Amino acid sequence: MKRILILASFLLLASCEKKPDDAWLGYAEGDEALISAPQAGWVTAMKVQRGQIVHRGDLLFVLDDTREQAARDQAAASLQAAKAQLAQARASLAQEQANLVYTRTELGRQDRLAQERVGTPIERDAARNAYAQSQARIGQLQGQIAQMQAQTEQTEAGLGSASYSLSQRKIVAETQGPVQDINFREGEYVPASTPVLSILPPGNIFVRFFVPEGQLARAHLGQKVRITCDGCQPAEAQITFIAAEQEFTPPVIFSNESREKLVFKLEARAPGGLKLHPGQPVEVRPL
Repeated sequence: MKRILILASFLLLASCEKKPDDAWLGYAEGDEALISAPQAGWVTAMKVQRGQIVHRGDLLFVLDDTREQAARDQAAASLQAAKAQLAQARASLAQEQANLVYTRTELGRQDRLAQERVGTPIERDAARNAYAQSQARIGQLQGQIAQMQAQTEQTEAGLGSASYSLSQRKIVAETQGPVQDINFREGEYVPASTPVLSILPPGNIFVRFFVPEGQLARAHLGQKVRITCDGCQPAEAQITFIAAEQEFTPPVIFSNESREKLVFKLEARAPGGLKLHPGQPVEVRPL
């Protein structure tokens, strides 16, 4: 009986031992949005600081705009001149159209006088020539107006392009999140398409974890996983990436135990991102 009690106690203690942790280890990561200037220029004002939360439409930084301002003003002046010429041509056309009505009326009167044999051929020919000349001038004016209209539209497009170039000297946020890094300061020259600062949108935070080669069969794309970490609420995500090739265990794996040497790198994301800090150690378990 005593032996039975001892054996039962041993089995109970064995059942109470801590089961090996089957979590996959990894860390939080984030895809930063690199904010560049589409044009080169000198930074005249930096409107944000590192760590500052920015929202869509917030002004981030300003480039010098002397050249763009001059180009916009010149385009605006050219458009104003083109519109004035077009308006003058249209006024001339309206005047000539009124003259055409008069010459047509006069020609009709001379035709009636000729039928009544009381008019003179000279006056009738003069009325006919005046009517024909008025028609010709209207045709010329209509052609000029069409050409001026095309030039005005082209000049207007040039003004729109100049205004857009001027607007691109003030860079506003097209995303939101904390500012991670600022690469240029006031007084520095920025080449075109060079990142000036970076922002980490909350929706771009995900987890990167590593699965031992022998456990890879437990993971597949679209699979839901549970993410836990010290001091944070558990969250669910879906596996969105599985590396095609295995690699050696990273030197920092956030583990106190020895792990298999070969692992596969995976990533998991959640709609709206995960409420984690990049670099934060996490544990991932399949659901």
